[in-house]
Amino acid sequence: IIMAGKKYHQNHRTKKQTISRSTRTELQFPVSRVDRLLRQGHYAQRLSFFTPVFLAGVLEYLTAKILDLAGQEAHSNRKMRITPEHVGKVLEKNRHLYRLFEDNANPPDVKKPKKSKK
Repeated sequence: IIMAGKKYHQNHRTKKQTISRSTRTELQFPVSRVDRLLRQGHYAQRLSFFTPVFLAGVLEYLTAKILDLAGQEAHSNRKMRITPEHVGKVLEKNRHLYRLFEDNANPPDVKKPKKSKK
């Protein structure tokens, strides 16, 4: 005699926990969100599975590069925090980054420090 619940427990397997594409590719940027935004934007009729992974990787690389250079800029100014001014200076100084962002509708607002009267 087999009890009613026993058969279910013998065939029931534990479900594997799903792993996000960002975790699988070891990226910090959300691959699923990039995929969703690409599909909602109707940039192409068809998208490869690897397209959002590649784009998330490129975005992560550019962000890391800009933040690294902005950190060096802040360090050279003896500051501990990166400010938008540091990022703007980096984008102005680096010609490749400047060309990449020159058509941006909202360019970084770089303010020159005012000399204080003491």
